Amino acid sequence: MRTTALLIVAAVLAGCTAPPEQSALTTPPPPPPSPTTTTPFDFPQRPRAVPLDAVDPCAILTEEQRTSLSLDNPPSAYVDPSFGNAKACTIRSTTSGNVARIALVLVSGADVWLSENAQVDYTAGTIEGFTAITVRTPDVHDVCNVEIDVADGQFLDVMFRDGGNSTAVQQDHLCLGAQRVAEAAMASLLQRR
Repeated sequence: MRTTALLIVAAVLAGCTAPPEQSALTTPPPPPPSPTTTTPFDFPQRPRAVPLDAVDPCAILTEEQRTSLSLDNPPSAYVDPSFGNAKACTIRSTTSGNVARIALVLVSGADVWLSENAQVDYTAGTIEGFTAITVRTPDVHDVCNVEIDVADGQFLDVMFRDGGNSTAVQQDHLCLGAQRVAEAAMASLLQRR
């Protein structure tokens, strides 16, 4: 009888025990995100080709254009390895603390930004009749790019970023800055050709 009583008490206690908590090791992974689909973008015909092969990126913006854009530091040339060793130029503003960068990409067309591998958000527009793509990288809020389709297999990359201001610059403002620099750069390139 004593054994029966112990078995009944053990059964009651077992029913009152909480189930073991699941740990990160035993919790099943969340379902994969549903695939996103984007409509392919067809680049309209450009007004003409503007090859960038013999262009100096630091000479694109005139001194007057740099002044109107508040880019008051001297331009600084370099080579950007992330774009196939593209010739590039940065110009800083001591007034706003922002930085503009112009790169001449000769190893691919602007459509590289529209591929699934780019993993960016973009909007398409035009500058001087040329397709211009404004690019925002998710979770990167201190930069905005405008990519202009200028010739087969070539594009003008204009980046505008927060140069380390004490108060972060809104990305919408950075995209407007990139747009203004891109417009000035295209106007200058078209005047020279």
